Amino acid sequence: MIKFGVIGTNWITEAFIDAAREIEDFALTAVYSRSEETAAAFAAKHQIAASFTDVAEMAASGQIDAVYIASPNSFHMGHAITCMNHGVHVLCEKPIASNAHEMRQMIAAAKENGVLLMEALKSTFLPGFKAVQENLDKLGEVRRYFASYCQYSSRYDAYKAGTVLNAFNPVFSNGALMDLGIYCLYPLVALFGKPDVVKATGVMLESGVDGEGSIVLQYASMDAVIMYSKITHSSLPSEIQGESGSIVIDKISEAGKVEIQYRNGTTEDISKPTNPKSMYYEAKEFMELIKAGQTESSVNTYENSLITLEVMDEARKQIGLVYPADKIESK
Repeated sequence: MIKFGVIGTNWITEAFIDAAREIEDFALTAVYSRSEETAAAFAAKHQIAASFTDVAEMAASGQIDAVYIASPNSFHMGHAITCMNHGVHVLCEKPIASNAHEMRQMIAAAKENGVLLMEALKSTFLPGFKAVQENLDKLGEVRRYFASYCQYSSRYDAYKAGTVLNAFNPVFSNGALMDLGIYCLYPLVALFGKPDVVKATGVMLESGVDGEGSIVLQYASMDAVIMYSKITHSSLPSEIQGESGSIVIDKISEAGKVEIQYRNGTTEDISKPTNPKSMYYEAKEFMELIKAGQTESSVNTYENSLITLEVMDEARKQIGLVYPADKIESK
């Protein structure tokens, strides 16, 4: 059995637990929350034996082999490094860090302690994304990647009413790019690597985070356009355009329906059966890597996570989106 602890008690943690419990050898043994009452209530709800209000204490308890981190983004690095320094394997929610500087420190800690560190960006593990990878050559020369993830946030209504929740608070390294834009960027990096040029625009909110934005990225023989928003909604699919045809993806964050539309007018459905619990695949990958004694995923590699953060750092610089975590870096 692989004994897991979880950091964070929100809906995403519950979704992870629900998916991971379908995997043999998954054992949920500990939970951390800043509030003792919250930790105890979450432990009771999910039949977890131990609850903690100190991350270091949980990491040193001997009760966990691995941890799933779903704390606010600005806490990711500190929580991850604390756990890794106690020999605990880390699966950390996206974005894995506030910026590339933090990610480099996390990679160093993983290597120093000989543990697995992986970003919990589910999209690239899904069967639909693998179908894209397997069929990309059918498009001929790829000329454009377009991805859109615009989802009006229920928390934006609270924001407009005068309550700034975590989702719109720069203290927690939040906003549209970090929350939704990363779903557009990470698959691009996984498929095509690091872009040569990044040009970003965005709409900044008074709280100090971005409400929405667009990024144009230039490669040697193609370009990419991504759009993301937490203050508007869009049902646009995403698309990879080649000289012979295009791959159309219904939802870039969770590729379900994936179809090739050839230039000659024919279509090919390349969709694959998918577990409705979409976090199942990242949990399975993470556990298999632990069992195999591996310290890095070949899918969500250190390089892919680092490049994605470097692109987001540059985009944020261009639109004036600065986090307290960035100021810590510059000292």
